[in-house]
Amino acid sequence: MAFTRRRLVTSTAALAGTLALPGYLRAQSQTVELTCQYSTPVLFKDLMERLVRDFQAAHPAIKITLRAPETDYEAILQRNLRDVVTNNLPDIAFHGLNRQRTLEERGVPVDLKPFMAADPETASLGFSPTLLSLGQVGAKQTGIGFALSTPILYYNTELVKAAGGDPDKLPSSWPELIALAGAIAAPAQNRTGLFFDWTITGNWSWQALVLSHGGTMLSADESKVAFTEAPGRQAIGVLRDMVDRGRMPDIQAATAFQDFFSGRLGISMQSTAQLARYNREIGGRFKLVCGRFPLSAATPRLPAGGNVAMMFAKDRARQEAAWKFIKFATGPIGATAMVNSTGYMPATTVPAEREDLLGKFYRDNPNHLVAIRQQDVITGWYAFPGQNALRITDVINDHLQTVVNKSREPEAALTSMANAVQGLLPRRTG
Repeated sequence: MAFTRRRLVTSTAALAGTLALPGYLRAQSQTVELTCQYSTPVLFKDLMERLVRDFQAAHPAIKITLRAPETDYEAILQRNLRDVVTNNLPDIAFHGLNRQRTLEERGVPVDLKPFMAADPETASLGFSPTLLSLGQVGAKQTGIGFALSTPILYYNTELVKAAGGDPDKLPSSWPELIALAGAIAAPAQNRTGLFFDWTITGNWSWQALVLSHGGTMLSADESKVAFTEAPGRQAIGVLRDMVDRGRMPDIQAATAFQDFFSGRLGISMQSTAQLARYNREIGGRFKLVCGRFPLSAATPRLPAGGNVAMMFAKDRARQEAAWKFIKFATGPIGATAMVNSTGYMPATTVPAEREDLLGKFYRDNPNHLVAIRQQDVITGWYAFPGQNALRITDVINDHLQTVVNKSREPEAALTSMANAVQGLLPRRTG
């Protein structure tokens, strides 16, 4: 066909118009490639791979590459802080609730509020305002809850009954629980009463002990350690009582998991995140029952655990694509898959209200309701301020270890811990 001058002018104008379009609009007809990073593969590897497959099937113009998962929340934070320096951040990352502050202090996360406000689908996603607040730092929505948890107790009902306990009337206080653990313990029969996992990432378990006794980590202005006050002293005393009267051994969490799964451990304090794993590993070996974390104050609190989906992408096209995946993963469909694969709670209320999602699941699996029923006392997972946040985590763990292995008395360990943490807090001027 002859290519006339008119056709040439028209084609040139059309081409010019295409080139004049903003880059992110032209990109809509092309594949947008994103990278995504997460941690704790023992809980999330299969789930994340499934979510990516399902999302890409519904959004063929978006390709998501999962980076190799990091071992825990500290490891992924360290990795992404290095990525800031090398300009190699992933577009999407799933970080622990208590690590958002460190990232925000460095200006890494993209505020998700504008994306939520501009998206007409947001209202139908069922994000719980209370749980949504856990993904906020200051005025910014730094993340949206993906998998949220609270600390709970896991009980082997056979060992509880053998020790004279009642699985239908579980302990509600630490003295009762520790007494039951001591009755279960029988070293000669290779049987342990209790394991309280004080090593959980981000000093989560220590915070749970202090907050459930009515305490706080730092003063209101964050200038002074506050866990040396009465609630903190009571908390450190409970930890030692677990060892002395509850006969809790100084073992690694991995050992405690296997002991519980095999029926040699009676009571395990863990995150609800592990519930699906407990169910799978126990099989039909014994009946598992979960109970609330003991509360020891008139105004107790428990720190919410888990992680949020965060956006690090900088250019508009990648941000738009990243938002689509974030709302898919944290919305009703992604949340349903997450709950079925783990023991976490979602930040959306929709799945529990729909029979085709999680309505029947929760009725058939009452252990999953324990964490949801603890929402009346839920609060934020405290993030220590400043450049030494990760070091503070390690310092607290090191001092808790001395209480569990009995190399130091609780009060002395608490004083030493407080002095070390105080020295790592940002210095105030003026």
